[in-house]
Amino acid sequence: MNLTDEESDLIFSMMRDLSGDFDHFEVRQRVGQSLLELLDADHFASYVWDGDSNRFVSGVQINMSDDNLARYEDYYQFRDPITPTLQKRRKATAVSDVMSHDRLVKTEFFNDFLKQDGLCFGINYFAYDRGSNIGDMRIWRGDKKEDFSERDTLIVNAIGPSFVNALIRAQKYDSDAPALRFASIGDRVQLTARESEIADLLVVGASDDEICAKLLISKSTLRSHITSIFQKTGLSRRTQLAQFLTDNSGFSGA
Repeated sequence: MNLTDEESDLIFSMMRDLSGDFDHFEVRQRVGQSLLELLDADHFASYVWDGDSNRFVSGVQINMSDDNLARYEDYYQFRDPITPTLQKRRKATAVSDVMSHDRLVKTEFFNDFLKQDGLCFGINYFAYDRGSNIGDMRIWRGDKKEDFSERDTLIVNAIGPSFVNALIRAQKYDSDAPALRFASIGDRVQLTARESEIADLLVVGASDDEICAKLLISKSTLRSHITSIFQKTGLSRRTQLAQFLTDNSGFSGA
């Protein structure tokens, strides 16, 4: 595969990033920014599969709205006609290879979710470690551009092994965080997936700037999420979250 000088520079830069010591958010955010430029794409999202809850969690997004992604996390991922098939493939795959674009545009998933942020043509890559799906890359173009080509899938596949290794290293970074996580009990206390992510970041002492950078959200959006977290948990201070997590980690939702 022949690469332009610009493409080669972007790939080498991406490989340097993927060899660094970053957490899961940073790995996916960095590779997403580079892939948008490399593939002339417009939107990026990435999730981690949680086998216990049978859902995608820990979302990272670029050029997608928080409100729309919240609808995906709470509703549309369970009515997604393409991702379950793409998830079974351990190589980069264009969405149109599993469902024709003509069929996709007739679905609720396209019209009420994808189209809301301008997503039209997609390509996905799912990373696996010993049989477990540990993260993914979802790259999309708008309707003013062409669908992804076989060359595009080859480029993503070439990057794939380094992405997998970066996520495996990130697991060590993430293991330094407390074993108790709001991500595990969020449903029990009626937190959304995004609220659980923010609560976990608050527990480990992340600043507002750090959380906004990791999740690619504005401070006003962050404040709204924190207000909702406090309302649902009955707390009034961030310093109370760790104790709340300890107190509630063992209760049953039954």
